[in-house]
Amino acid sequence: MDDWPGYDLNLSTYPQHYYEDWEYVLLPDGIIVNRIERLAKDIMKHIGYCDIMVLCVLKGRYKLWANLVEHLNNISQNSDRFVSLKVDFIRPESYRSDQSMGEMQIMGGHDLSALAGKNVIIVEDVVETGKTMKALLGSIEKYKPNMVKVASLLVKRNSRKDGFKPDYAGFEIPNLFVVGYALDYNERFRDLNHICVINEQCKEKYQV
Repeated sequence: MDDWPGYDLNLSTYPQHYYEDWEYVLLPDGIIVNRIERLAKDIMKHIGYCDIMVLCVLKGRYKLWANLVEHLNNISQNSDRFVSLKVDFIRPESYRSDQSMGEMQIMGGHDLSALAGKNVIIVEDVVETGKTMKALLGSIEKYKPNMVKVASLLVKRNSRKDGFKPDYAGFEIPNLFVVGYALDYNERFRDLNHICVINEQCKEKYQV
């Protein structure tokens, strides 16, 4: 809920040098990991046992991507039909500090032509307005993949105003700026296992 106070910091372990930087834990690591396992099961159930290209949108998605690929692979290994999982990486730039830059720049993904005819799952960290993902989908669809699905760890409630919704979502959260689980604030907090809300003093301290 929008008024969810979060988890008390004393209930979790975390790097002590971050202690004064955040308000509360929004999502503990254990809950996140379990939800990703369920997402993997839902993906396999919905799209069927077909070969998959899992596209990681760097940098804040790499932990979700790694865990999702691991669970998809485990499901495949323990089924009667093997699913070939291939991976690729691209990097869009759309944020500076906690503000959107308005335009997306795509770096990497030098051979997106390899997506032609493939079943593609794009791994996203947070869907907000949906503008970044729509631009990315537009770029990928030019290469004529067979199917494109989006799996996002977080969906902010204001992201639905423009009608975009990921095919698979981990958690719906309030319109908050969050860090941790590879989500960063100017390259800090990627090493934090939980997803947390940082305070204003932290934003000022690490602002660029």
